[in-house]
Amino acid sequence: QVQLEESGGGSVQAGGSLRLSCAVSGIPYSTYCVAWFRQAPGKEREWVARISAGGATAYYVDRVKGRFTISQDNAKNTVVLQTNSLKPEDTAMYYCAAGPFCTWNGRLYNFWGQGTQVTVSS
Repeated sequence: QVQLEESGGGSVQAGGSLRLSCAVSGIPYSTYCVAWFRQAPGKEREWVARISAGGATAYYVDRVKGRFTISQDNAKNTVVLQTNSLKPEDTAMYYCAAGPFCTWNGRLYNFWGQGTQVTVSS
């Protein structure tokens, strides 16, 4: 049974931080790339960050560089997106996804979680 489950979302003021977690099970975690995406109401889904299988390399969209950090805990099969210095424009539903290719293209990811809401007030 494949399962990706996000947690850690919430409401914060601008400048605050949230630690988003993605628990992964039922897939070869060590050989899959795990990525975070977000989607605001009425907006296209946007790739945010990804980490290669094994956690060797991390990539970020320019809008979050220096503020967000993606990491993984292999013992727990969990990928974490630490979001710092949050801005109102970061408000969105955040999703984690896993797939055999490490890319910004969400179409290439096989498995998706249900999402966790991040709301940032000004």
